[in-house]
Amino acid sequence: MLKQRILTSLVLAPLALALVFYTPLTLFSYFAGAIVLMGAWEWSAFMGLCNKLKRSAFVLLVAALLALLNLHWPIESLWQDGKLVGDANYLFTLSFAWWIVASYLVWRYPEMAKAWNEGIVMRGIAGLLTLVPLWLALNTLRSAQYTESSHFGSMLILVVLGIVWSADIGAYFTGKSFGKRKLMPKVSPNKTIEGLAGGVVAAVIFVLTFCHFTDVDLIVWPIYAIMTVFIALFSAVGDLLESMFKREAGLKDSGNCLPGHGGILDRIDSLTAAAPMFVMCYAWTLSL
Repeated sequence: MLKQRILTSLVLAPLALALVFYTPLTLFSYFAGAIVLMGAWEWSAFMGLCNKLKRSAFVLLVAALLALLNLHWPIESLWQDGKLVGDANYLFTLSFAWWIVASYLVWRYPEMAKAWNEGIVMRGIAGLLTLVPLWLALNTLRSAQYTESSHFGSMLILVVLGIVWSADIGAYFTGKSFGKRKLMPKVSPNKTIEGLAGGVVAAVIFVLTFCHFTDVDLIVWPIYAIMTVFIALFSAVGDLLESMFKREAGLKDSGNCLPGHGGILDRIDSLTAAAPMFVMCYAWTLSL
């Protein structure tokens, strides 16, 4: 299993970097949409849909929403005069509200499971609120300051990925070495409070290290550190939310398309929350 994970990572990492840094904006948007649609296929299993036709119908619904959003917010038009277009903020505000609700659902699991698990509609809505803002967030970050530097937005995405990865790695090693108190044993038995704390600290260290090597003004380091704590905590909620839905659906992994890693959602679960939260924080800093 470990060998498979390493080999898959060695293939995926260069592909991900090439996608983020070297694809034109429109092509990047299509690739991001394809990843979200693959996630939608796996989410349809969380909804209890076994029939391929029904699962495909959910994917088509997500595809239709992405197409409508793309018509309204083409990736080239998400920024105007250095500011995020006003109505895009509404979707990110909705996303923030959803992740607050998701945090509560995870915290109260399994007591609150009946509120969303008795029919496919609520689980479907949860999937839309989880996946669709991710696509818009990736587009927003990739297109940031694109006319000034075609790689500026790529660096922003790299920072988000760095926060997610460092939080995940920090949580794993801290939890393995010092973890005693369970975080959410009914959702994910192996996660600990110590691991969560270690992950947040690792994410902050990553961001401050990035600030150091990119000559970010020292006066804003505390602001970036606080925002990183906020983003890292929500990335943990994204991970826990997927674990909760998998547990209710009786699934170990969201899929099997990535040998040793499971499915697409198993790889992007933290990113579904972290990316929209990062966009909100970044857009806010531009107004300072």
